[in-house]
Amino acid sequence: MELYGKDLICTQDWSVDELEAVLDLAGQMKQSRFSPKYTDLLKQRTFFMVFYNPSIRTRQSFECAATELGGHAQFLEPKSMRLKTEASAGETIEDAAQVMSRYACGIGIRVLENSINAYGEGDDLVRQYARWSTVPIVSMAHDRFHPCQGLADIQGMRERLGNLHGKKILITWASGSLTRSACSVQEDLLVCSRMGMHVSLAYPPGYELDPQVIQWTRENCKNNAHDFEIIHDPFSGYEGADVVYSRNWMSFQAYGTGTLDKAGEIEKSLSHPEWICEPERMSRTNDALFHHPMPVDRGYEVTDDIASGSRSIIYDVAENRLHVQKAVMALTMSAP
Repeated sequence: MELYGKDLICTQDWSVDELEAVLDLAGQMKQSRFSPKYTDLLKQRTFFMVFYNPSIRTRQSFECAATELGGHAQFLEPKSMRLKTEASAGETIEDAAQVMSRYACGIGIRVLENSINAYGEGDDLVRQYARWSTVPIVSMAHDRFHPCQGLADIQGMRERLGNLHGKKILITWASGSLTRSACSVQEDLLVCSRMGMHVSLAYPPGYELDPQVIQWTRENCKNNAHDFEIIHDPFSGYEGADVVYSRNWMSFQAYGTGTLDKAGEIEKSLSHPEWICEPERMSRTNDALFHHPMPVDRGYEVTDDIASGSRSIIYDVAENRLHVQKAVMALTMSAP
């Protein structure tokens, strides 16, 4: 299987076999983290990280990944790069991507929330880089998808549950005050449905997700002869769940004025305190794992006893970001 030079923008763009190749290598890398067979794969090579939005785990995990593969991750902020925007002159993405391709072995891009003015602009920007770049483009999270997070989530679930075929995941909206994109949620809908899970999606009216993502999820579940349901109450989806993913995401109305209405989204979200993951609801599950990509908005999205409980995999999944990203970089950027 040849993955060298392949972009990773959304897991739906890759075959299941290709995703399994990443997960298999990530597992080996986790088992033998500093094995000499991995530590020179990107020797003397540089991976560019373009951060339109800041991050904690994303920067840390990608820098560690590049270092452990023998390379270097260079942190870049567009505001210091003189890139062309609607408001200012500067270098086009066409020019920037082609020049960066002469320097680096790959380019990661993170563009979310207040760095765009409408849903879909981040996805368009990442795909513009992919159009002009001659090295792999990796989404480090953008407004539609978060592929490395989705793969790390699958790895974490499998470590506890084994084969995921026939297991049920509840992905539920939750109250919160962080005004976040739905990219991680949408990625999990796609990758979990492709890996054979039954999927329940719960949210109050007004928090609908990307129609294309919903269509793909429905098709993925149908192809695996598994269920996909959408519900609009905060309770019933917990029945029989093997994994619960409780997370806040902002509505499509967030960009109604042409910029992100953060205060309005927070006010609207906090008016739904009944949407929280707590012990009584978890008691209805099949002793479910609790999953969240972090940062966790404790007390709103989930209670502390669940987030920090024995069935929580939040730290396992956070660690797995490192191993998945190492595998992606090794497979797509290490010369065959």
